[in-house]
Amino acid sequence: MKMLLDGKWIDRKERINVYDPFDNTLVDTVPRAGLKDIELAIKSSLEGFKIMKTLYVYERANILYKTAEIIKSNHDDFAKTIAREGSKTIKEARKETSRCVNTLTISAEESKRVLGEYIPFDSFPGGEKRQGYYYRVPIGVILAITPFNDPLNLVAHKLGPAFAAGNSVILKPASVTPLSAIKLGDAFLKAGLPPKALQIITGYGSDIGDTLVKDVRIRMISFTGGLDAGKQVVKNMGIKKIGMELGSNSPVIIWKDADFSNAVESCVSGAFWAAGQNCIGVQRIYIHKDIYDKFKDAFVKRTLKYKVGNKLDEKTNMGPMITEGEAKRVESWIKEAESLGAKVLAGGKRKGAIIYPTVLENVPEKAKIHKNEVFGPTVNLYPITTIDEAIAKSNSLPFGLHAAIFTQNIDIAYKGIKELECGGVMINDSTDYRLDSMPFGGIKYSGLGREGIKFSLMEMTEPKVICFSLS
Repeated sequence: MKMLLDGKWIDRKERINVYDPFDNTLVDTVPRAGLKDIELAIKSSLEGFKIMKTLYVYERANILYKTAEIIKSNHDDFAKTIAREGSKTIKEARKETSRCVNTLTISAEESKRVLGEYIPFDSFPGGEKRQGYYYRVPIGVILAITPFNDPLNLVAHKLGPAFAAGNSVILKPASVTPLSAIKLGDAFLKAGLPPKALQIITGYGSDIGDTLVKDVRIRMISFTGGLDAGKQVVKNMGIKKIGMELGSNSPVIIWKDADFSNAVESCVSGAFWAAGQNCIGVQRIYIHKDIYDKFKDAFVKRTLKYKVGNKLDEKTNMGPMITEGEAKRVESWIKEAESLGAKVLAGGKRKGAIIYPTVLENVPEKAKIHKNEVFGPTVNLYPITTIDEAIAKSNSLPFGLHAAIFTQNIDIAYKGIKELECGGVMINDSTDYRLDSMPFGGIKYSGLGREGIKFSLMEMTEPKVICFSLS
């Protein structure tokens, strides 16, 4: 495949290989962009913005509707690309493709609802003869940096609202999963997007990341990725808007009156979806001591039924991690936890890039697998006695994206809603639930700002005040 620069599909002599992490077969190659490509991308984006901001709202909406329809019409092809280049099974990839269609459709709809307000200038002495309003305007060139774990829908979450608002975008997809993003870009062009409105620059972050982030002509960065990379972006970005989703270490509380089978099934799925490479994946489960053993036994039994292997097999529940290197990292974290006294109840083994679904207990707080975002298919179980203890332990880490409580007690639920420190509390669902139209984001080290189309649109526009002084 080629990258999209200045309205043309461009190749380069140096290429990046994209491998299927399951069997390490070559899926495709993409150009390795260099510094000269950055200047071309930015200049073209500035021209693209001049075009995008003049499009009527219905024109932007129609482009988004048509792009969604193209993806829907080629659903299987998009899903297979997601599954081949990344970690998701074909069933998980189909769900991501459907969510992408929804994300772009919502973007089209929300483009019509970027509203302003009348301002009562006569509310203060001296403003008696003034009338006016504000409306929202696009901000310009947006740099979108996307991760590997949702290579289609997370890209759509940045492109959809950016185009709905009238901005242009430079997209830097993850170098290990750029193919889905390129296919999405092609769908946008076929739907009538002005060619210079979107640049897709494929390359390593170490080659082009800092230079892109520092450029003053870029007015906003929309970044989804790891905490360390996020800190580097903030250090280099200068004065521009930013939206950041940096992951988490999501806690779930299982109270003694929980719907037991629902809690087990939801938390197993929440822990191992996409091989655990999920920013809202279940990592810590705090279980009331009265049902701890029962829950543990059921959870382990369900985990052991997971079929791990070929992502394109309809019966497969979980595929590999994105690289063998990442799998080795998680394996080392498991071994470290064991050396500190943790007990492996299921899994704990690695084969190539596969980490088998792993359940641990007695994990000490100083273990990496407890205190950091593991971003792999492991989950820790802990007994708790009181709801105050569960909430305090849930809040004990410097992350706050999603948390969850399973209970039939409305008082327990509302206590968690009020006291859990996070961007979203799921009641009787695992932390791994997201509606693409809801405000999505976290507090503390989990990020800045909110995604979710309506909320991204607010981040990607600015209010402009108009005041008439009447004679």
